[in-house]
Amino acid sequence: MNLTLHVWRQAARSESGKFVTYKAENISADASFLEMLDVVNETLIEKGEEPIHFEHDCREGICGSCGMMINGVAHGPIGKTATCQLHMRHFNDGDEVVIEPWRARAFPVIKDLIVDRSGLDRIIQAGGFVSVNTGSAIEANSLPIPKPVQELAMDAAECIQCGACVAQCPNGAGQLFTAAKVSHLGLLPQGQPERYSRVVKMVETMESMFGSCTMFRECEAVCPKGISTDFIARMNRDYIVAKFKRD
Repeated sequence: MNLTLHVWRQAARSESGKFVTYKAENISADASFLEMLDVVNETLIEKGEEPIHFEHDCREGICGSCGMMINGVAHGPIGKTATCQLHMRHFNDGDEVVIEPWRARAFPVIKDLIVDRSGLDRIIQAGGFVSVNTGSAIEANSLPIPKPVQELAMDAAECIQCGACVAQCPNGAGQLFTAAKVSHLGLLPQGQPERYSRVVKMVETMESMFGSCTMFRECEAVCPKGISTDFIARMNRDYIVAKFKRD
């Protein structure tokens, strides 16, 4: 398989960037998208050119670090799939592929396809944790939690903090990410003591850096874990209750 890649190259945050065209030749249809970029980088290094910089770690759809825009879609054309899990068999021989970093005000480009996603970390630091002293771990079955609640909390906890939701949103909003992190703690007994203080801190931190949600639902469409915008409604409800409680 041979492809033509149009890749965004930017040396540093303070410099302007541009698209550069590369050839990806003799690519196996069974290769992942990142493995294809590895092949292209090997060719560039052999020529004495600087390789394309992109972020990655586990390459198993768990760490969330590999995100990039592929033909204008976060993580590429296949739903519920991280970039590292996207395989070249979903492209055709001779295709032209445009590869860009996340495009969002809150995610400034560091270099090439790598962006600064520390804004998501600041939301977590604001309250995405349980700080109450719960003592030593108890036997799991001694704390009854209804199965539907367990499953809903786990659906929210699947968020891998990749930032695709922000990058795809026309407003650059961070509501889906924040809602997932608020909900997976707020649904469980361990998260109840700080439920309302948590949502206020996290939402207000989010709103200081990210855009406003107008429910385009582009975030849900590109989330590699298929997290539902229903969690945004849950977060908004908790936030309103929390404000009444506090005010």
